[in-house]
Amino acid sequence: MIKLTRRRFAQSAAATAATAIATASLPELALAQIGKPAELKFPSGFLWGCATASYQVEGAVNEDGRKPSIWDTFSHTPGKTHDGDTGDVADDFYHRYKEDIQTLKGLGCKGFRLSVAWSRVFPDGTGQPNPKGLDFYNRVVDELRANGIEPYVTLFHWDLPQALPNGWQSRDTPKAFADYAGYVAKHLSDRVNYFFTTNEFVCFTDLSYKIGQFAPGLKLDDAGVNQVRHHGILAHGLGVQAVRANAKSGTKVGLAENANVYIPIIETKEHIEATRKATRIMNAPFLTPVMEGKYPDEYLQKEGANAPKVEPGDMKAIGSPLDFLGLNVYTADYVRADASTPLGYEVEQRPTSYPHMASPWINIAPESLYWAIRNPGDLWKPKEMFITENGCSSDDVINAAGHVEDTDRVMYLRNHVTQMHRAATEGYPIKGYFLWSLLDNFEWADGYSKRFGICYVDFKTQKRTPKQSAEWYREVIKRNAVV
Repeated sequence: MIKLTRRRFAQSAAATAATAIATASLPELALAQIGKPAELKFPSGFLWGCATASYQVEGAVNEDGRKPSIWDTFSHTPGKTHDGDTGDVADDFYHRYKEDIQTLKGLGCKGFRLSVAWSRVFPDGTGQPNPKGLDFYNRVVDELRANGIEPYVTLFHWDLPQALPNGWQSRDTPKAFADYAGYVAKHLSDRVNYFFTTNEFVCFTDLSYKIGQFAPGLKLDDAGVNQVRHHGILAHGLGVQAVRANAKSGTKVGLAENANVYIPIIETKEHIEATRKATRIMNAPFLTPVMEGKYPDEYLQKEGANAPKVEPGDMKAIGSPLDFLGLNVYTADYVRADASTPLGYEVEQRPTSYPHMASPWINIAPESLYWAIRNPGDLWKPKEMFITENGCSSDDVINAAGHVEDTDRVMYLRNHVTQMHRAATEGYPIKGYFLWSLLDNFEWADGYSKRFGICYVDFKTQKRTPKQSAEWYREVIKRNAVV
């Protein structure tokens, strides 16, 4: 060990300072030679947007002929949501949509994914349509297009009309959905080119009819749950057919699904193959039959007598070819090959130390956005793919300077977008990305306790404040690259 005298320390410090000054004064060319990271640019024309959902943002639940959805009933039932929060007002998007569209424009977004509230357009779920309900969406679509923003319309984002008997337990509900989907497509497809039938099957089936966490809050047996699942994907299939039968020629139809995402624990051939197999089998109730037109044998064997009852024509409708596949991605599980197991793979258990975001179910797994694209891309070869939701909650607060420094959200988004770039550069047909969400909103059973927006909303005043993540996203869009 070299012993430094005070004099030698001073000489060493001076030399270090001189080096720093010299480096700082190097010409730009010299700095470039030191090294700059390559910019991770996306393909020209890549679509950047934000996503919302009707019950989470609109409010105005009793205006212009709208009748209750199951979420109105559920949220007004004591003990079902955080602090008894409801979507009665939410973000008041019904009255403030022009302001929010200007925010989208300021970000540079060229796409906006919104959902139509079924009970605004058909207050009783079926029967006579409500012209005032459709007029609202006409106004929103027109305002978006006037500002150079393409509307991407989801037809069902969980707010099922309360008036429909037995909800998704009934085979009549998929038929009612098809009638509603065809009606909306007929009237909006002159200005809307992309329709999503449904959003996240598991949330309006299992979470709603199996564990009771979401509306209508039921806990059915396995046979009942499987039948609800079947009716959900049947509604999608009949909806695809209805959109195609009623929409303007050239209109595209798909769905937005939060498929289970699996990441190989190590990127070797055997683990990658195991991951692809897990993707197919572990999405057996929903995405797999949609993409293949049949339930996997493994699923039917596992469920046995509890398997869904399928009527003639169901699977053909369910497997209707899609123009695009939308994927909502927040987290993932890791998979390893294991020849000793019946299926040839094992889903890894997370240690208790595994990191997560403010919402404990969002385990940090940036690679999810790559494998969410690659596995379905390899399995089913969709024509186009979109990330229809990706984002996270954060414990957002406005600081003394009036800013929201949501650095954890920026970290989460940057890492995910980097992994999406990997998929794009490998040639997978990923065409666009919708960040969830534009605004803090009614977060279902969590009420207003979890904030997912890149714009902070004061729910008492409805004032919107863009967060640091909004500034980051604006730069991503401007440069069409990871920043």
